Amino acid sequence: MFLRYSHTIGLSTMDGRGFYFPVDTAVGSDGKLFVLSRSYEDEPLPTRVTVCDIDSEYYGTFGSFGTGEGEFTWATAIAIDSENNVYVSDEYTNRITVFDSLGKFLVSWGKKGIKEGHLDGPSGIAFDQDDFLYVVDHHNNRIQKFTKDGTFLLAFGSKGNGIGEFNLPWGITISYGGSVYVADWRNDRIQKFSKDGTFLASYGYPGKGDGQFHRPSSVAVDRDGYIYVADWGNERVQVLNPDGKFVMKLRGEATPSKWAIEWLEGNAEEAQARAKSDLEPDVTLFGGDVHEESAQIEKYFWAPVSVKVDNKKRLYVTESHRHRLQIYVQ
Repeated sequence: MFLRYSHTIGLSTMDGRGFYFPVDTAVGSDGKLFVLSRSYEDEPLPTRVTVCDIDSEYYGTFGSFGTGEGEFTWATAIAIDSENNVYVSDEYTNRITVFDSLGKFLVSWGKKGIKEGHLDGPSGIAFDQDDFLYVVDHHNNRIQKFTKDGTFLLAFGSKGNGIGEFNLPWGITISYGGSVYVADWRNDRIQKFSKDGTFLASYGYPGKGDGQFHRPSSVAVDRDGYIYVADWGNERVQVLNPDGKFVMKLRGEATPSKWAIEWLEGNAEEAQARAKSDLEPDVTLFGGDVHEESAQIEKYFWAPVSVKVDNKKRLYVTESHRHRLQIYVQ
């Protein structure tokens, strides 16, 4: 299995066509991409969902900052059900907000607490093939399963670093076979469970080497069982085989997006300044810290927070700090 870079989608904008500190992407059944911008430190305007497609066609935005209906404050993740309704988790309001495919607000549900069915900092969300929604209950260190209208079904996990335990989990995905994969953020690993929460396997351990993780934030699984991990703390994406063995890693190969090229064509001074810039400077890594390298070399991932794989096995990497998606194909 080999991945090659295809292209980039994105532009840093406070409103409209573009993203601003995006945290997650969902792929609709019609191929549309729903990119969730969290914005930064309570800046209200940029908080939104941007709708586009893989060819960078732009279809508009919906959602806004706040605590009212159809609003979210600290958005964390986005998922789509079988009817193409869009679900957004919010770790500030501790609720799930639901829109139709055109961005019309439908309903919200969720309540802060520690009891079954309550949430404390919901982060990753994912649907299984039966339209049940799995929610990462971040601060409660557990996974909860709901019907799509918010009826509680089951919960599993507790705080710790043992088998089946979590320490601030973040991302989640459901494989085509129905297994649940969780990015166990502070435990620096990926854990695999059955749909009823029975522990099945654990992959990775703390470190910077191949197959090691530092604060993994997201996980995706393709039809063949290959596992994709947003190794957020190491500024990279890693691919594992179905048994959890290391296959390859990506650091990022971004080129200017279609939107960025159009913007530069209309802003000559910025285009001239960019043409004179060194986009791949020599960077001194202090203690092997790759964050400095990612911050200064434009093509590299900088805060790769989310990974998603579509039914054509195309990989979408959401980069929060560079306000873009990098897309890879097999």
